[in-house]
Amino acid sequence: MRRGNRRDRASLGRGLILESHTEITNHDRITMRWSKHIPTYLPDRRETPMQFHPLRGAIVATLLSISATAMSQETPLRITGGEGIFAAGDKLESLWEKGGFTEGVAAGPDGGMYFSDFAQPFESGPARVMKFSPESGEVSVHCPDSGMGNGLMFTRDGRLLGCCASPMGGHRALVEFLNDGKVKLVAGKFEGKRFNSPNDIVIDRKGRVYFSDPKYVGPEKMELDGFYVYRRDPDGSLHIATKAITKPNGVALSPDQKTLYVAETDNGSAEADRQPGKPGRMTLNALPVAADGTLGAPQVIVNFGNQLGVDGMTVDRQGRIFAAVRSADRHGIYVFTPNGKELGYAQTPSLPTNCCFGRGAESSRLYITAGGGLYRLQTQTKGYHPALD
Repeated sequence: MRRGNRRDRASLGRGLILESHTEITNHDRITMRWSKHIPTYLPDRRETPMQFHPLRGAIVATLLSISATAMSQETPLRITGGEGIFAAGDKLESLWEKGGFTEGVAAGPDGGMYFSDFAQPFESGPARVMKFSPESGEVSVHCPDSGMGNGLMFTRDGRLLGCCASPMGGHRALVEFLNDGKVKLVAGKFEGKRFNSPNDIVIDRKGRVYFSDPKYVGPEKMELDGFYVYRRDPDGSLHIATKAITKPNGVALSPDQKTLYVAETDNGSAEADRQPGKPGRMTLNALPVAADGTLGAPQVIVNFGNQLGVDGMTVDRQGRIFAAVRSADRHGIYVFTPNGKELGYAQTPSLPTNCCFGRGAESSRLYITAGGGLYRLQTQTKGYHPALD
C-alpha cells in the first residue's frame, strides 16, 4: 500500500463533546496494518465476487489507497432508465476527485451537499466532512476531524447527524457535526455497551433516527452480541429496531414512512482484515414501520446472490429506490420499484458508496459518492427527504 504524506493529527477522540458539552477523550489512534488477504478495490478490477469483502464507506477505505479515476468533466458512462428517471443523453458530471474515499452524501438546508472523506491510507490524515457548494462549485472542509464519520443526514431543524465507524480510534457513535467543526456525541452506547461501528442513518419526520451498526474490519472488540439496526427516539431513548438482518448497511425510508429499506451486506467477518469469513446474504429488504416506529418482519425485495449488493441509498418522491450497488460485474446506481423491480441504471466510474438528491433548485439532481470523488447526475424526478417532507 502506497503511503501519502502524514498530516499532523491529534487523537480522534479529542474534540468529541457530550450533550452536556463536557469534552471527552477516546483512546489514542492506532496504526492498522492490513492483511494481504484483503483485496484492493480499484475501479477496473473484475475479480470473482467471493474475492470481495462488502465493506462500506470508511471501512472499505481502510483496505486500499484509492487513486482517482481519470475523467473528463462529463464522463460518457452507460445510463439507462424509463420515463421519469433519466433522460436520453444524460451524463455523469464530475464535481470533485481529490478525496481519499468518499461516502455519506447529504443535502443541507443551505443548499450545500455534505459528504464524508477518508484519508488514504488512514494514518496519513483524519477523516473529514466536506461541503460542496452548487452555487460556486467549490468544495470546503466542514469538519476537519470527524472521528471516522460515515453516513450523514440533516434533521428537520438543520442539525447534521452522522454515524462514526470504529477503525483508527473512530468514535463508534451517533454524533452531531456542529457548525464550528466540532463533534458532539449523541449516543455512543446501548445498555452500557459501545456500538460496533455505526454505518448509515435515516431520520423520519417525527425526528426518530434509524441507524445501522455492523462491523467489517479492525481490531476493535465488539461489546454487543450482534449487528442490529437501532432507533433513537426524540426523547433520547434507544431501542433495537430489528435483529432480523444479519449485517445491516444502508437504510432509507419510503415517502409514506411506512417502510424502512435496509441493505443486508454480510461479509462473514467482523475482522475481515485479520480473519476473512465466507460472505453471507447480499439482499435489499423492506420492513414495515408501525405508527410508534417499531418494525415488522423483513421482506427480501432484491437478492444479489454472490455479488456485492447495496451500500447507501435514497428514494425519490414517487417512492423509487436509488441504490449504490457495488457489484463486481455491474456497479453503479440502480433504480428499483418498492417491490424490487429494476427500472434504471447509471454506471459510475468506480464502486459507488452512497447517493442523495439535492434540495431546492438541486432537487432533481442526484449526488453520488464513489471512489475518491463526488459526482452529479441530472434526473427527471425529484428527491425525497424523510426528515422534511
